[in-house]
Amino acid sequence: LPLNLHAVRRMAAGARALPSPWPAEARQQLLTLLGSGRPTVDVWEALEAEGLISLLLPDWDRVRCRPQRNAVHLWTVDRHLIETAVRASAFTRRVSRPDLLLIAALLHDIGKGWPGDHSVAGEVIARDVAARIGFDADDVTVIATLVRHHLLLVETATRRDLDDPATVRSVAEAVGSPGTLELLHALTEADALATGPAAWSSWRASLVADLVKRVAAVLAGQAPPDPEEAAPTAQHERLALEAVATGAPVLSLRAQTEPPAEPSDDPEPLGVELLIAVPDQAGVLPAVAGVLAMHRLTVRTAELRSLGLPDGVDGSVLLLDWRVAAEYGSLPQAARLRADLVRALDGSLDISGRLAERDAAYPRRRGVVAPPPRVTVAPAASRHATVIEVRAQDAPGLLFRIGRALEDTAVRVRSAHVSTLGANAVDVFYVTQEQGVPLPGEEAVAVARKLEEALRV
Repeated sequence: LPLNLHAVRRMAAGARALPSPWPAEARQQLLTLLGSGRPTVDVWEALEAEGLISLLLPDWDRVRCRPQRNAVHLWTVDRHLIETAVRASAFTRRVSRPDLLLIAALLHDIGKGWPGDHSVAGEVIARDVAARIGFDADDVTVIATLVRHHLLLVETATRRDLDDPATVRSVAEAVGSPGTLELLHALTEADALATGPAAWSSWRASLVADLVKRVAAVLAGQAPPDPEEAAPTAQHERLALEAVATGAPVLSLRAQTEPPAEPSDDPEPLGVELLIAVPDQAGVLPAVAGVLAMHRLTVRTAELRSLGLPDGVDGSVLLLDWRVAAEYGSLPQAARLRADLVRALDGSLDISGRLAERDAAYPRRRGVVAPPPRVTVAPAASRHATVIEVRAQDAPGLLFRIGRALEDTAVRVRSAHVSTLGANAVDVFYVTQEQGVPLPGEEAVAVARKLEEALRV
């Protein structure tokens, strides 16, 4: 119910801190408030305005009215925490411990009031708050784990190769149990929905759901499949044989959709699967990335691998399995993409010039200087490849520039995973030596340094 201002002030005048741990009834009343959905916001703000929230949760003062560092957020930190609890209240039917979900939603960003990694700081604070509220030791550990890893699923799903066993095992080790995984999945979605429209989409939801399914299988005792054992499909082989026969790239486009939530709804688009088979040659990655950028297609993931051909067929084929989405309007025709790709590979299409012309046509905001790009090597992220992470300002043709720089370092790109949030792009590349093995430590650092230097030009 709405709270009268006079009533709240009378409450504040006689209020005092609760004992530690809280009485069970007080903890239950807090959970009732957090689980009430949208009406929670007005009640919480009325209590907060008179200092009652800070009296109950002293750590709240550090996030109260605190601005966010990332522009994709709609709310200040304190309001975002309440919005996340509101979103989480809609998911309480799908988890076995709704009380832990609601408290984790309330506390997941509480560390933003402290220096350093807010997830690390938040874990310490959440452990203290959960114990003070009256949860037992096991529940405190689960809440602390949820706060520590509240970004784990979405960052892993969008920036790592889900077919790599090391990816799935690392998440399983961090989460620890199926129950915690279930809660973390719900918290991830609630957090993203409370952030803003740029933070969640059907595409991100599908990637996170895929990761959760794979991690759940590992936690149940199943071993993740080895990507080296994945056999090419009949479509892959057909495209490869056609590419060898014609000596030119061939491709196919196929829409990816998510099943509708209700039978009456239309399927929601997740993007388009772009399959390309091309006779193995240098410059394929930047050529494809450049052509897609010219056609204003956003790349979400890209997998590249050499395909073995049947006995008696000469030649080597590079197979590219990409997920793309149209930035504006509809997708171009496959024949037009193929024609431009042929020209890009034979050097008759000036991709750099075309992208530079388009970039020059955009108006520049004076006084706005983007932070410099940063390229790092992720340690022990994969047994099959070296993982290089690129953080840069999102711009048309960024993947083309990265692909061209990687070609210059003579590494093979096994897969790429592209994630954009607001103006920031985080692109991750799984690279190997020519023989298909990870790069030695010093060579990996040198490649990262050369890539960073190329992007700073």
